[in-house]
Amino acid sequence: MKKKLLVGSDGETINDLFLITSSIFHDNRGYFYESWNQRDFDQLIGKSIKFLQDNHSFSNQGVVRGLHYQLQPFQQSKLVMCSSGEIFDVAVDLRKHSKTFGSWVGVILNDKNHNKLWIPEGFAHGFLVMSSSALVMYKVDQYWNKDYEKSIRWDDQYLKIKWPEVNNKGFISEKDSNSMNFLDLDENQIFS
Repeated sequence: MKKKLLVGSDGETINDLFLITSSIFHDNRGYFYESWNQRDFDQLIGKSIKFLQDNHSFSNQGVVRGLHYQLQPFQQSKLVMCSSGEIFDVAVDLRKHSKTFGSWVGVILNDKNHNKLWIPEGFAHGFLVMSSSALVMYKVDQYWNKDYEKSIRWDDQYLKIKWPEVNNKGFISEKDSNSMNFLDLDENQIFS
């Protein structure tokens, strides 16, 4: 496993947010790679993480999920991968004392590159399905709590996320269609 620092929409490197790559061994039979190793992961990010829940999300092309996050004390860190298909995965920095507050990063995750996105607590997360369908899997270090869940509009005019062009883009749930705008977030809806 290796980590790559990511540059946000404001041109600054976003601290603590990483793209994680794995060594993939190909031969005439196919390929092999180690998709998870707790010891190596903890060394890579510099602290010990205890994941409590694994989530799987299957979606069709054009589906947008997010931008979701949970408030303190139920904030979640996530390790996201796409095991089938391709997504454009996005993280938005909601840490008010961060120099990259309000900046976003978007990366391609798919079943070819097998990359993972490490999203620490303090970020909103969402993705767009670019292939005909996609299976997204993510580990979280805190249980889901409906009362602390929040979401920001995927097409927020302040954030101006540059989503790729795909068929049916913007196919979202009713819940996500009622998400907040970034500029309407108050002190209790961001991270200190």
